Amino acid sequence: MARYPERMPTSTPRTTFPRFSAAAVILSLTVPACTDTSLSIDDYAEETAPASRTDGYNEHRNVYFGDVHIHTRYSFDAYLLGTDVTPDESYRFAKGEAIENTFGDEMRLREPLDFFAVSDHGFFLGMVPLWADPSTRVGRLPGAEAFHGVNEGDNLHPYSVQMRSVLFRQSFGRQMRTDGGFLRRQRARMANHPQMQYASFDDEAHRSAWEDSILAAERHNDPGNFTTFIAYEWTSSTPAPESAAYHRNVIFAGSKAPARPFTRIDSHEPEQLWSWMDRLREQGVDSLAIPHNSNQSHGQVFRLKYSDGRAVDQAFAEQRMRNEPLVELTQVKGTSETHPRLSPDDEWADFEILNTRKGKISAHSDPSRSYARQALVSGLALEQEGRGNPFKIGFIGSSDTHNGAPSFDESNTFGSSPVSRTAENRGSAPVSRERLDYIAGLPPAEQAFGEVVDDGLGPYFGMRRAQFSASGLAAVWAEENTRDSIFQGMRRKETYATSGTRIRLRFFGGFDYDGLDAASADILEQAYAGGVPMGGDLVAESDAAPRFLVWAQRDKLSAPLQRLQVVKGWYDSGYRKEIREQVYDVACADGGTVDPETRRCPDNGATVDLSDCSFSEDLGAGELATVWEDPDFDPGNDAVYYVRVLENPTCRWTTWDALRVGVEPRGGVPPTIQERAWSSPIWYYAPR
Repeated sequence: MARYPERMPTSTPRTTFPRFSAAAVILSLTVPACTDTSLSIDDYAEETAPASRTDGYNEHRNVYFGDVHIHTRYSFDAYLLGTDVTPDESYRFAKGEAIENTFGDEMRLREPLDFFAVSDHGFFLGMVPLWADPSTRVGRLPGAEAFHGVNEGDNLHPYSVQMRSVLFRQSFGRQMRTDGGFLRRQRARMANHPQMQYASFDDEAHRSAWEDSILAAERHNDPGNFTTFIAYEWTSSTPAPESAAYHRNVIFAGSKAPARPFTRIDSHEPEQLWSWMDRLREQGVDSLAIPHNSNQSHGQVFRLKYSDGRAVDQAFAEQRMRNEPLVELTQVKGTSETHPRLSPDDEWADFEILNTRKGKISAHSDPSRSYARQALVSGLALEQEGRGNPFKIGFIGSSDTHNGAPSFDESNTFGSSPVSRTAENRGSAPVSRERLDYIAGLPPAEQAFGEVVDDGLGPYFGMRRAQFSASGLAAVWAEENTRDSIFQGMRRKETYATSGTRIRLRFFGGFDYDGLDAASADILEQAYAGGVPMGGDLVAESDAAPRFLVWAQRDKLSAPLQRLQVVKGWYDSGYRKEIREQVYDVACADGGTVDPETRRCPDNGATVDLSDCSFSEDLGAGELATVWEDPDFDPGNDAVYYVRVLENPTCRWTTWDALRVGVEPRGGVPPTIQERAWSSPIWYYAPR
């Protein structure tokens, strides 16, 4: 197997530049500033016939399933972890085609998706594949030799994960920060393009990769059948040593996009990202940002202050909600609904929890201000204080795959990157004796990324790998499968998240739902006419209690439904001044009824046989529906409600891995999972 340590720089490479005259320096300082290309708009739309409704148009809206968080070869980390899948291949995969990863494994979805967005990291986008190729001009830049051939030859092997981790976690950062000298800094300043100051950055290559991603989205966009979005990830974090991440995916509404993405090198501050989005909007380019992995943000995603430390106010709330109405609630690096420490009375709060910090995986992430449920109710409190609600967020899921190809099936997960293709590397099967001997022979820098622990069942790689989830999935209710319709569905928050299953979920609230019957043939007409769907507001004019329509239908390829729940959060604005929550079961499978004291359905007895992962097919429901009224309703308190629907238990992906390898499931991770979906909330506002 090829080795890289001897070619890796042991210190920051020193770049030597030719001497230049004082006159040249003066000239560089007096040249007028160039146009900021992050604000230059390109239109990639082709001439088309006037827009018309597609064949699938439905005024009461269809549900569309998709993923808007996909990394391909243009993301630095995806490429270093073995991905050479292009945006074009990724879109073909989403439409149902089989593709291969760099290691030769076939990847295919069991069902095509309805919409999709490749969202590669914006900073140094497209640079690493060129660093890896010494035949290119970029591959001959200072320091690029450490990356030469990383996805070639003997390196296309699961054992390369430690070498790749060093390149990803250490070498890339050093290479990225290598200063290009005075002249580069001046050019970067004049162009308002900070990435240009670095010795290893090439703007032409960067913009070429960005355009290739855009053109792939344009080629595959097929109104009425398959929708694509131009997108990228703004990747940022607080400075070291805290290094707490607060990343966002930026999704553009149409075929217009900036000549280059605004990145963390332009600014680490979310407010600056939102201001850039506002400036694009003034030029007719709408977009929205979707924060992800708030669970790993160490309290940064839902913090109550500006980046400069000032307390949030009405202006902050308005700008944030204008630009990021959604949050990615679940994905491969865990779920961000709530945490057992924040919701100790919620029996289902301990779901796919990953406590490490994103970007600084050896550090703990503080749950406070990191989870969406707490943020929803904190937003009500801020609004009562006259500071606006910066957390009036809807929910969406996505994968964050670094394969270029997401996997939504617990029984057939691809892992989050090519090097996580094996159960051993994923931490779900013991490390072999051969592998232990191999690791012992690695250089110390690589051994640090091969930590092995013994939990009583044998040696395993660190627990964090096994704590990863299989995926997350986005669902949007929209009139038709087009960019405009799905984007507007996201903007109005008529969206929901799932753990990967294709549960169909509706949630409505209204004051005019007297006599509403969930079984009525015209239930959707009544629901839209008399109330609002998920993502909407109920503004009270009297003390009358709203009623809620909750409906869910199982995924035909997954387990039956077990229960429907409504999660309520409210702000007690009396002398207590506290945020509170309550979980209500509202519909039970198998003829069960909700206990009025415990507010819970009886256990329906569904089980899983861990010897073959078979589950109770004869228990559970294909469909659950009810019209529900809050038994603890207080007309004087603002409140927020959302739905959580749970399937019967099935095997978690780690158990599937163990079954195939022929070992016991690893301890410390649940052997089963209750797949679920979470609706976007509905907000109730008391009479004023």
